[in-house]
Amino acid sequence: MKRLIFDAHLDLSMNAIEWNRDLTLPLADIRQREMNMSDKNDRGKGTVCLPELRKGNIGIVVATQLARVTPYGSALGGWNSPQQAWAMTQAQLAWYREMEALGEMVQITNLQELEAHLLLWNDASVAADTKPVGYILSLEGADSLVNVSYLQRAYDYGLRAVGLSHFGPGRYAPGTKNEGAITPAGFELLKEMGKLGIILDTTHLTDQGFDQALDHYDGPVWSSHHNVRKIVPNQRQLSDDQIRRLVDRGAVIGGMLDCWAMDIRFIDMVSDPWQLDIKLEHLVDHWDHICQIAGNSRHVAIGSDLDGIFGTEQSPWDLNSIADLQKFEAILERRGYKEEDIDNIFSENWLRFLRKAWGGKVEEER
Repeated sequence: MKRLIFDAHLDLSMNAIEWNRDLTLPLADIRQREMNMSDKNDRGKGTVCLPELRKGNIGIVVATQLARVTPYGSALGGWNSPQQAWAMTQAQLAWYREMEALGEMVQITNLQELEAHLLLWNDASVAADTKPVGYILSLEGADSLVNVSYLQRAYDYGLRAVGLSHFGPGRYAPGTKNEGAITPAGFELLKEMGKLGIILDTTHLTDQGFDQALDHYDGPVWSSHHNVRKIVPNQRQLSDDQIRRLVDRGAVIGGMLDCWAMDIRFIDMVSDPWQLDIKLEHLVDHWDHICQIAGNSRHVAIGSDLDGIFGTEQSPWDLNSIADLQKFEAILERRGYKEEDIDNIFSENWLRFLRKAWGGKVEEER
């Protein structure tokens, strides 16, 4: 029986609404439908759909809402007002609700729902292709929250994790490829997040914003999709000092499979993963580095970001679909990881984190 996988970063609703992908279909059908489309670089090259999640025994995901507000003059795509961005996140939410109505997905918002879902996915008597994929709702970049009061509205419909920033300038904090501090509204948002017990996702923060967030936020913190700056030295990845701070906070860091974040040689929209021989195993180098800093395997996991505005053209060449995350078992065994370590990386670290964050008992750190 395949190990259960928990993937902590997938932009499912963005793919469904903005890419117009019917994620209930087989992957081959989705690719076939996009064969003659050229509006996006990854057309016909997607790796994620609900049947492939089930095939890979990926039973729990952190699924995003994502809608950036673009300031006047910015070259980045996005929405021209917070209200438009909020409306897009509500369209994305409506898609998740439709998947629930079909029995394709089920939302997980608390410890009781998490444990019930785990019982279902670990029940071998239930056919794998009938099990709904459990999802925890996260907001990638907080721009779409028109003001801080909208956080309560989002929490009420199940939002459980928030990243303040994404790429470029942000209303609450600047993000990747920018510099600067969290805004006054961002500090106000952190305060409200703390009251609600919402998980802070540090991914995409600037270095200054990262330090400010950890200094000011006392609630649960994770890094859903981040690799190592020592290996890929750019601002998007975590420095050793940042990794130490996250480990000290009991955070888990999800390794991502965008080749740009795995190998410094890769240039997005230019390089070829085959030519550079970028394989799944490259991510293990990042995990190894974090494990050496932490002294154990309890702070690394999967946050693949697959189909996060890229497909097979920017994924490891030995990955055809998200179901190939299961290949990490053999890779990790070959690299000397023990059974417990592999379980930690596949699902246990995220589960342990949530049990603690959501008020359950957690075993003592070894």
